Amino acid sequence: MASNVDAADGETVILICIDSDGSSLDGDHEEIVISTAEVSQWDLTSLAHRPIIKIKANRQRLIQQSSYFHGLLCGSFSESCFDSISIHWDMESLLSMLRFISGFALDLTSENFVPLYEAALFFGVEKLLLKIWSISGSMVERMINMGYHAAIDFIPQVTDYLARNFIWMASRDSFHTVPFELLLSCVKHPCLTVDSEKHLCDAILLWLAANTNLSDLLSFTGDVRLDILTEIRTSLLSLPFAAGKRRCPFFSKFAERSVVAICSLSTSRSFNLADILGGGDCNQLRIRLTEYTKILDLSGCPQISLPLLLLSMLPSSSNLDQMLMKKLNQLSLKLEHHMDIPRIPWEIFPVLTFEAVQVVDVSNCPRLHLEAAIECFSKSFPSLTTLKAAYILNFRTMKLYQLLQRCPLLSDIDLTVDNTPVIPAKVSVISSFPAVTLQISTSSNDETCPDVPAFHFSRQLSNITKLILEGRTDIYDSDLKNIAECCPSLICINLNACTSITDSGISILVLKCVELHSIFACDTSFGHNCVLSLCRNISRIDAVAMKMADHTNSLAYKLQILHIGGCKSIDETSLLELISQTHGIRSLCLRETQLLDNCLYKFSGSSLEMLDVSDTKVSCQAVGHVVRGNPHLKCLIARGCRRLLQEENDILENSNVLSYNCPVLYYELGKFCNLEEISLGWGFSFFSLEALQPAIKMLRTFIVGLGGSLGEDGLRLVPTFCPRLETLILYFQVVSDSVVRNILATLKNLEVLALCYCFGEISSLSFQSSAPRLRKLKLERVSTHMTNDDLLTLTQNCMNLTELSLVGCRRLNSESQDTISNGWPGLISLHLEDCGEVTAKGVTSLMNCQALEDLLLRHNGLGMDRNFIIRAASRMPLLRKVAVDVCDAKDGDFDLPDFLDRNFLRIVKIARCNLKRRTLGSTKSGTCTTPVHVETLILTRDSKKLSRTVVKERL
Repeated sequence: MASNVDAADGETVILICIDSDGSSLDGDHEEIVISTAEVSQWDLTSLAHRPIIKIKANRQRLIQQSSYFHGLLCGSFSESCFDSISIHWDMESLLSMLRFISGFALDLTSENFVPLYEAALFFGVEKLLLKIWSISGSMVERMINMGYHAAIDFIPQVTDYLARNFIWMASRDSFHTVPFELLLSCVKHPCLTVDSEKHLCDAILLWLAANTNLSDLLSFTGDVRLDILTEIRTSLLSLPFAAGKRRCPFFSKFAERSVVAICSLSTSRSFNLADILGGGDCNQLRIRLTEYTKILDLSGCPQISLPLLLLSMLPSSSNLDQMLMKKLNQLSLKLEHHMDIPRIPWEIFPVLTFEAVQVVDVSNCPRLHLEAAIECFSKSFPSLTTLKAAYILNFRTMKLYQLLQRCPLLSDIDLTVDNTPVIPAKVSVISSFPAVTLQISTSSNDETCPDVPAFHFSRQLSNITKLILEGRTDIYDSDLKNIAECCPSLICINLNACTSITDSGISILVLKCVELHSIFACDTSFGHNCVLSLCRNISRIDAVAMKMADHTNSLAYKLQILHIGGCKSIDETSLLELISQTHGIRSLCLRETQLLDNCLYKFSGSSLEMLDVSDTKVSCQAVGHVVRGNPHLKCLIARGCRRLLQEENDILENSNVLSYNCPVLYYELGKFCNLEEISLGWGFSFFSLEALQPAIKMLRTFIVGLGGSLGEDGLRLVPTFCPRLETLILYFQVVSDSVVRNILATLKNLEVLALCYCFGEISSLSFQSSAPRLRKLKLERVSTHMTNDDLLTLTQNCMNLTELSLVGCRRLNSESQDTISNGWPGLISLHLEDCGEVTAKGVTSLMNCQALEDLLLRHNGLGMDRNFIIRAASRMPLLRKVAVDVCDAKDGDFDLPDFLDRNFLRIVKIARCNLKRRTLGSTKSGTCTTPVHVETLILTRDSKKLSRTVVKERL
């Protein structure tokens, strides 16, 4: 088999292999010629003693498998054009390596481990290195424990390799078997390469948990190995990660100090290391960057600022020059007071270059001046291809063009922000205040990122293929036009909830970017003009191609992803024309559109993997038509489709004998598909679940909404039918303690559980089982009798929650704040509504949940201070969304935050209610009132303006 492969691969090269051990030259000097095409016939024992061997090897195989031979045979070396090359190396290890390259199984022993490792390292055979380390964990431990002499010279090489590939090592199942001395050496190694400090911390904690006695963990004494935790640069951990580790038995003290340091750095108005470190080692504030770093992940780090970024890019030294520190502090103060800054003096900050860095993630880094940071990236990361900068508001879209100019290799940019709640098609606006323009300096001496008009850019400057602008209300038609000019190679654009752009603006982008195959435009003005642009023949200049019989050259025909959910401006006729041409589509979202059956019947594609038709008027028969033609469908979202409702009698009558064209959707899904996600409502029942059984064995997400009725028997079957579920969301279903206990006890992979407005009542008995993997929990109007003790039980069995929503738990009191903040210190989302007296004495302990990004407190007791929103924003550096109700304000109102201050807030929602007398029971003594929603004030900001809108909806 090897012979056939080598023959097919092409030309050969002669390797003249000369044993590096001079003593062997006294042996047999007869010339031996062998071939890698006959590797299975090699006698390694006899060949290993030969001083010189000529080997015929496949040139392309060597180039593909070895970086050494790739450089030698493809580069500028003279050997690249030779038919033979000489290699001086240990004969046995060289032959073993060549056998592996040629597809022969690896025979790894304690005797050949070191020589093989050295050969793989020198010749750059990555697959051999990975193979060695996948089976060698226990062997290394034995070598060290038995004191092999070879290990003395071997360990430094191992340490060097593992330090450079630490992320890979930590991902191996055998990681916990790595000897402590080796682990410590890797962590201390100057070439330690990790994506972020949290990855290093997680790896160390994982190793310690597997190798440390429980008593030592609890007492934090008695095991010197715990000292390895001091190697973690806790000031550089992400805030949600550090806050969540407050409950870790042997890391709690470090985590507490980490949170304090992070919050101190994020609120500091200067960059004075003497104050920050108290005279300590500045290396503790250096982001780990090595020549091998490929990914830099700083997401969720509010402490990251431009001076700190510069500090990490400067040459390492134990003590920084005082003048340099003064300059860093001056830079910090300038950024504090101005949006724009003067040119960064690179002669003062001689940053290093890290050629290997390809991906940078600075999402949720509110203190980082992104425009100035891009200057640093362009200097230090010349190979940067992916920039993730989600939830950063201070990046003006006009600077996108400068970003493309300064980082020409960029191909993937993510500038997502939270979607505005004021989606025109979804809310009824009562009044809208004039938008307030934010005071941003636009001085002409801005040399950092001068505004260069888009038409100055060469089309060759931009390699952007994927651009995510989701939620950005500061994107306008003119921006789309410029993007189309700058990014001719664009294949994926995400404009979801970009409410300031028009149908015409999107259509211009579609017309100019003819390589587009993925469009995300939900909740925008996507409409008739966009359909015309997608359906036109891209090989023609005229605009009448939409009516041509052959649509195979239209952009619609080549689309792979089209998400236009919530786009009300696209009429039925345009939708019909568009769907009839989307032949190659893989993912199609049409939720809340004017979608009817005739549109789906026109769909002729066979590659569909995701279909969202929720809240439309489609029927079982039309959806079934699509299902039958798309056997690779993995995701179906059809909640809110009333026409899917069928009589149970019809299903029962057809349950025994079904024809190929049976209109029962669920049997067709069960027959044709292997689903990973499904969301259904009207018409979905216990019998539907049984019909679906063959299709949901691999299901990961299961959502049942209004109109569906599984019953307790159906819910008991869910864990059996779907053992791999990660997300389970139930609306208006009948639940009980036994049902919930069964779900938590059997679904070991469950990460998201939502029980919303369900019938029945659950108690603390539901959460007696431990659910360590559960991350998101919603209990809305389903646990009205929950007490603080019940909540405490919940914190003990669901320890790792990051998102919690409780609605209607009316027996909770102010003490529950302590329970929540102590039990889940790493929460990033907290919604408490109609929860008794939680805020009757104000909001105190909840302020200790400093990693919160989304906070909703409504109808939980009249006791919230007037300055609550301002105080929360100052205490929680990552807080982006706040929702309150004036019913809870003890002074009758809330002070509005200054959005120009240092807070990260983007969306503030303040609802207002009237207390209305109930008609029933009004004759009884005393007043009997209930809050009735009146309106909601919504404040949203983007990089340019602050908007104030009053709507009827309770958002």
